Parts: sequence; C-alpha cells; structure tokens
Amino acid sequence: MSHPQKTLRVDFHSHTSYSRDSLNNISEMLEMCQRRGIDRLVITDHNTITGALVAKKLAPERIIVGEEIKTTQGELLAVFVEKEVPAGLTPLEAIARLRDQGAFISVSHPFDIARSGHWELEDLLKIAPMVDAIEIFNSRCARSIYNTMAKEFARQYQISGTAGSDAHSLIEIGRACLELPAFEDKHSLTQSLEHARVQGILSPPWVHLSSRYAVWRKSVDIFSSSP
Repeated sequence: MSHPQKTLRVDFHSHTSYSRDSLNNISEMLEMCQRRGIDRLVITDHNTITGALVAKKLAPERIIVGEEIKTTQGELLAVFVEKEVPAGLTPLEAIARLRDQGAFISVSHPFDIARSGHWELEDLLKIAPMVDAIEIFNSRCARSIYNTMAKEFARQYQISGTAGSDAHSLIEIGRACLELPAFEDKHSLTQSLEHARVQGILSPPWVHLSSRYAVWRKSVDIFSSSP
C-alpha cells in the first residue's frame, strides 16, 4: 500500500538582520513561520550566509541556507549554499562558484525594473541555460506584471519556478511560497519543482519603508557607536 507523499510549504526568499536593509530577528522569524504554516524557510540575506547559518543552528529542520547575490548584471537567488559568494562578480563567475558547491540557482525578481537587482533581457538570456529556476512570484514586486513576465519567461524557456515573500519585515514572511513535495537537496528539489504550486499575494507598497528604516537605523547605530 502506497502512502501519500508529504508536501511542504516553502518560502524561498527571506532576509534577516544580517541584511543591511532588514531588522528581522531570527527567533521571531521562526515563530512567524510556525504561525503561518511555513514548513521550510530559505534565508537569502544579501551577499552573506551568516544569518542563515545562525538560523540553521536554531531550527535545523525548518531553515535552508541560501544567499541573494548581487552580480554585475543582476541578482541571483541561491539555495543549499555552503560557501558564501561575494557581491560584485560577473554572473558567470558567481554561477560557477555556486555550481562548484552543488547549490541550486534561481534568479531574483528578474523583470522588476523598480529594483537595482533586476535583469536586462539580453543578460538574462545568456544565463538562462545555466540556472535551475526563475523566481516567478515575489511578493515585493511593485506590479503584478513583473511576476507575470517572469512566469512567462520560465514557461517559454522551460525553466522551473520559485516563489518567495522577499521578507524584510516579520509581517511579510509567508506571503508567497511554493507547496511542493518534500525535498532534501538540489536534486530532489529539482524534481519536486515539477509538481509545485504557487501560493502568493503581493505585499502593500509601504513594506518597502521597513527596508529604508532598517538602513537608516543601522547607519545611526554605527554613527552613535563611533568614537
């Protein structure tokens, strides 16, 4: 007798206080996941895995170590990261470093022109054969058309899709996720994405104020602590 395969609700894009534009406390993030039924949370701080490693120690079953990496052309969204990849590399160099460690590679909000991390179509086409997925739903996109464009791009080029809240504040966690079969590594994630279902809503525009406040707050704290 076969048993139904376990499914997970996974938010593939989130930030902790280790990102310069977030004040998210890791313990409070874990509590929010519990409240909102998020089984796995991929922590993708900007150009660092320090926060994700801290969270992984607190909740090894719930947290997946990721990283959002700013390349010279746009941002990549990596899952199952073991070695931090610095900002400022070319897309090809960043992808090579991620592949060397067996990471799963997605592309952050590729068509959201309101963000510096978006991709020009020409550059996106160059890396499309080398990535594992495209982020087809990001709750922080200013307009739904940007997600629609990403979804259509993934469909046209037969690339899997990821979804995430891109949470920089606690209230955003879980606003977008994928419901998909359980997975443990890059290989099984790739297979699970064939059966994934997006669950997501756009966050209100004012959530971006939390990021600006975080940047301001941290700059004030640094100034205050200077001798």
